Amino acid sequence: MSPLPEAPRDLAEIEKVEASLELPRFTSDDAYTLGTSIRAQLRKDFPERPAVVNITHVNSNQLLFHATSQPGTLPDNDSWVARKRKTVLRWGKSSWYQHNKFGGDEAKFGQVFQLGDSVGEYAIHGGGVPIKVKGVEGVVAICIVSGLHQWDDHQIVVEGLKTLKESMAPRANKKKKMPLRKKGAETGAEKVAEKEAEKAPEHEAEQ
Repeated sequence: MSPLPEAPRDLAEIEKVEASLELPRFTSDDAYTLGTSIRAQLRKDFPERPAVVNITHVNSNQLLFHATSQPGTLPDNDSWVARKRKTVLRWGKSSWYQHNKFGGDEAKFGQVFQLGDSVGEYAIHGGGVPIKVKGVEGVVAICIVSGLHQWDDHQIVVEGLKTLKESMAPRANKKKKMPLRKKGAETGAEKVAEKEAEKAPEHEAEQ
């Protein structure tokens, strides 16, 4: 049994979850934070399943993060990463969304989009998730996991993005409110100053 929440299969629900993952920003530092947190969860929850974590920038095709969770991955994992990435990049939705849209039928997927011989360059298996940023149209980056069951590949990325977004949420700056002084109330310092003034000798008025 998977330690992760079950990945939704309803298309509307998948879209709703992905929309909720929109971030306020996404920098290379954020990519490192996301990648290392997913890797740590992989090592903790799936100690017997080596997997690859990959994060790339969309516009520049720049590799932002790539790591294995532990020994045992194969070059085939990198092939799956490339194919999942290409699916997310072209349609802007998770590869898990495409899997459920076509019921895992890759032949139908290829026919609908008239992919011909290039159908093998795409993968409609879960694990590729788009990263979107508020105020920026389209996909900014793509996070991919390969090595688990495809629904877990997808969900562990979703959980990582949820955690990252929560860490970016602005914290309420609670300032202590000073108690209001009642009208006519005097502070200790004011009382001392008043007593000192009473002791001081009065100056004679000028003649």
